[in-house]
Amino acid sequence: MYLADRSAPAPEGAKTAPDRGPVRAPAVASTVLALGAVSMITDISSEMVTAVLPLYLIAGLGLSPLGFGALDGVYNGVSALVQLTGGHLADRVRNHKLIAGIGYGLSALCKPLLLFAHSLGPISVVLTLERTGKGLRTAPRDALISLSTPPELQGRAFGVHRAMDTTGALLGPLAAFLILSLTVDGYDAVFGVSACVAVLGVVVLMLFVPSGGDPGPTPPAASVKAASVKAASVKAASVKAASVKAASVKAASVKAASVKATAATARDVDRPAPVRLRDALGLLRLPRLRNLAICAVLLGLTTVSDAFVYLLLQRRTGIGDQWFPLMPLGTAAVFLLLAVPAGALADRIGRRTVFLTGHALLLAGYALLLWAPAWPALPFLVLALHGMFYAATDGVLPAAVAATVPGELRATGMALVGTGQALARFGCSLAFGAAWTLWGTGPALAAAAAGLLCCAAVAGFVLRPSAPQDTG
Repeated sequence: MYLADRSAPAPEGAKTAPDRGPVRAPAVASTVLALGAVSMITDISSEMVTAVLPLYLIAGLGLSPLGFGALDGVYNGVSALVQLTGGHLADRVRNHKLIAGIGYGLSALCKPLLLFAHSLGPISVVLTLERTGKGLRTAPRDALISLSTPPELQGRAFGVHRAMDTTGALLGPLAAFLILSLTVDGYDAVFGVSACVAVLGVVVLMLFVPSGGDPGPTPPAASVKAASVKAASVKAASVKAASVKAASVKAASVKAASVKATAATARDVDRPAPVRLRDALGLLRLPRLRNLAICAVLLGLTTVSDAFVYLLLQRRTGIGDQWFPLMPLGTAAVFLLLAVPAGALADRIGRRTVFLTGHALLLAGYALLLWAPAWPALPFLVLALHGMFYAATDGVLPAAVAATVPGELRATGMALVGTGQALARFGCSLAFGAAWTLWGTGPALAAAAAGLLCCAAVAGFVLRPSAPQDTG
């Protein structure tokens, strides 16, 4: 099965050198590195806002945990719904960079609007628009990464991208902390600098990211298509020769007609069929993709949002408000260190094992928040486990999706799974905020931990390796 696939041998078309074995292409395509740079810059901008937003809304505007849970759920739910639209549009117009660019641009335009939003209503509107941009860009961006990378290196490629993305997540909260420490109107200063950085990310995207993925090893479908084009050309040439021989008096007109027919045939063969909405929804008929989507939804329903984890950790340990923006740094630092090794490990030993291990680590973090004594090392342990969870899941999931979806529907397939997961996390934010308000932090987190344990067990069964003939 796709989550149990091992690394493939050297690609069939790999070049060989005498006495040195196969000479492999670079492990990471330039498209992946360029998109990683865009994501890093954009994440610096986004995480500057995200790092201060929970404290700004709860301590500054007096929002209740239930209200924050609703806002956080909408914040992520809008992104989920739009993600499906972005993926389908990218496949339909055959231009992943265009749709991703629109998404990055919309998010950048929303950042300066935070300077003028000082109440819950305007802030909700601005955040909704910003998440709309994120939803538009996510699936086309991941499709560009997967289409630029050989199948046996998907985990590594996504790990590299997530590592660069997480570098931004590491620098963003640090920048927010420094700005809050050095300025009087700290929150407005954070929002203003964030807007400038977001514009820089859009510029890098337009200048350095190609419209299509780097040419890698030719997939079987592409080889068949190339052979078909060649056969069509040979057939057209044969027809042309026969016509000229049979009617030599009309050689000129026959030649012109044949050339015109050959060109038309080539255009028809090269032009891909348009992607219909029916084709996109039909992806759920693929058993492997459907199983993966179900598991992503189940696990998302019990994954407490990052903002709640940091708020719980602050209340559990008594960390001061001035240090709150630095909490995401712990998660981001561990994620940065382990994203590439985790992706490579998933390519080697199987994505199912790494994916489920990540959720086991998250469950251990919940257990520490619930029952561990208030050790000085508790914040570091919880944040380390949180970062390890993301390293083991965030890049492995799209790599698994890429192994199940044909190239012409790659962005749509990723959007289907990502939308289901994000909508599930939207529901989790609403439910956890309500449980916190009604029961308190302890019972709410205990319920989430119990749910995660059950859902992980179900996912382990559903994603179990299939028969040898299905695993390739």
